[in-house]
Amino acid sequence: MKRKLIAAIGVAGMLVSIAACGSDDSDDKNAGADGFKGETLTLWAMDGSTPDGWSKDVKAAFEKKTGAKLKVEVQQWNGIQQKLTTALSEENPPDVFEIGNTQTAAYAKTGGLADLSDLKEGLGADWTESINKSSVVDGKQYAAPWFVLNRVVIYNKKVWADAGIKETPKTRAEFLKDLKQIGSKTEAEPIYLPGQNWYHFVGLTIGEGAELVKKDGDKYVSNLTDPKVAKAMKTYKEFADLSKAPKNKDEATPQQAEVFAKGKTGAFVGMSWEAATAIKANPKIEKDIGYFTIPGATADKPEGVFLGGSNLAVAATSEKQELAKEFLKIALNDKHEGALAKEGGVIPNKQALEAQLKGNPAAEAMAPATAGGGTTPLIPEWAAVENPPNPIKNYMTAVLNGKSNADAAKQVEGEFNKRLSQKQ
Repeated sequence: MKRKLIAAIGVAGMLVSIAACGSDDSDDKNAGADGFKGETLTLWAMDGSTPDGWSKDVKAAFEKKTGAKLKVEVQQWNGIQQKLTTALSEENPPDVFEIGNTQTAAYAKTGGLADLSDLKEGLGADWTESINKSSVVDGKQYAAPWFVLNRVVIYNKKVWADAGIKETPKTRAEFLKDLKQIGSKTEAEPIYLPGQNWYHFVGLTIGEGAELVKKDGDKYVSNLTDPKVAKAMKTYKEFADLSKAPKNKDEATPQQAEVFAKGKTGAFVGMSWEAATAIKANPKIEKDIGYFTIPGATADKPEGVFLGGSNLAVAATSEKQELAKEFLKIALNDKHEGALAKEGGVIPNKQALEAQLKGNPAAEAMAPATAGGGTTPLIPEWAAVENPPNPIKNYMTAVLNGKSNADAAKQVEGEFNKRLSQKQ
């Protein structure tokens, strides 16, 4: 995941302490601990990603198994890309580090990440494909998937009940129908959907099987004129037309959860942590908050979603490659990955572990869409596209203001392609 997105979705707010679970699983006992005594493995983890309980449990299991020490250095997302780039070029880089899933390809391309392909067979044979995709570059496993989050529909149960709606929708058409019913039978705004909630738009393009960029010779260029992209934007517009939200702002300006907190909005599309933001703004709304998976075109397939999350990587220049892999085997085993999912409300790297989310309604709403989710283009050139003013946001606003998809795409094409051509 991009640094800006992780900061925005507030992973720190999602994760809570995980109770220590005792000694390590029996399936790790053959990992081979000899030879590591006296060594220290350095882990760079981002603020909020390693709850105290999880850290304590993993550290104890690692040190017991290997005889080595684990040194965890918590990092801030602000400025991490430059800090990590510098560290990886020096003699003593962090041995293992957390990296945003959309950043992984760029670091792999520059040679900063160790090849973990030999680790995948035993540890990650059943990793969820959509989550693991960001860790694979040119057919090689350059990181291990850790967790992801995605958007859901957060709705006001009272507003929906006042409109006479008894069940949450299972298809996109039912969702639109319900929102229109809210508009006709209540005084509430059916949905709050600003014109530039672009990560939701990215999800819609993923659902359509669309690509935001295409290859033109040896370079990438805009693919916004693709009919599949246009179809995704058409879907976005159908919902945005039911909203009074500004067409030229994103979900943070104003904060959509605070708008929802006033109790006069039927629903919004957001990260599950945004419910807490709404409750903080208006504690009385807590009893009325519900969640459901964003419905897709058919009941058997949820809407496409953007998967934002983190991978764990090993520095290519680390002198402790084998010890680093021992850490990954412990940190990512089913016991610890399942604990992170259960207590943190994040989507684990294996579908089989999603059962740990039971009882967490927000996480339960996220899970069904995970297998069909995806990310922004996994190319190093993509980073510059998201810098403000994001040309895709401007494209969205243009369409919502009445321009055809072709004209809106042409309007931003020059800037889009310029950013794709920037050296990373």
